[in-house]
Amino acid sequence: MTQVTLKLFRYNPETDTKPHYDTFTLKAEPTDRVLDLLEIVKGHQDGSVSFRRSCAHGVCGSDAMRINGQNMLACKVLVQDLGTNKITIEPILGLPILKDLIVDMDPFFNNYKSVMPYFVNDDSAPAQERIQSVEERERFDDTTKCILCGACTTSCPSFWANDEYVGPAAIVSAHRFIFDSRDKGAAERLQILNDQFGVYRCRTIFNCTVACPRDIQITQAIGEVKKAIATGNLD
Repeated sequence: MTQVTLKLFRYNPETDTKPHYDTFTLKAEPTDRVLDLLEIVKGHQDGSVSFRRSCAHGVCGSDAMRINGQNMLACKVLVQDLGTNKITIEPILGLPILKDLIVDMDPFFNNYKSVMPYFVNDDSAPAQERIQSVEERERFDDTTKCILCGACTTSCPSFWANDEYVGPAAIVSAHRFIFDSRDKGAAERLQILNDQFGVYRCRTIFNCTVACPRDIQITQAIGEVKKAIATGNLD
């Protein structure tokens, strides 16, 4: 085991006038996750430390945070991955801080809901499933992997500058349905995204793609949506 120093962002709106940092030292194995370290601090050193977590297996997306300056899921990052025994943990940027590492996700999910992230098809339901070829499925397969952790959107300078920008996660969610051959709502979604706070706020910085814990090619997906708007063609 090695000694690790955790520098945690702290802010309690009920008692603090401004944020500050607290430092904790603890023993850790190289294969311990950052989430494990936070649990140790909360359970044994300071029970007031606040953060979100749920499944702890990289599926729910609830524990996105900035770890040594990079957006990551605390449950997926090992101590040995960081290459240092000094770890700074902060909340993701661009969203209101509720307490410590917990941010208000409402603006994020409001943007998500604005792009109609659901299946639209008013045709009569077939006797069995709606048939789709392997190639048709592959067209949008990558963007089905999104877990709505917010790591991409909150790593985006365009979102930091203006939170009215729908952000990468919302566009990825729209992409998943726009290019689904069974869906009938593509035109309406493209109209929503053809807006001053839609896809054209993207400056192709690639922060979102780097931050995604699911390795979704986000910048490529945004480019495909831009092309569909410009050409009116989903091919």
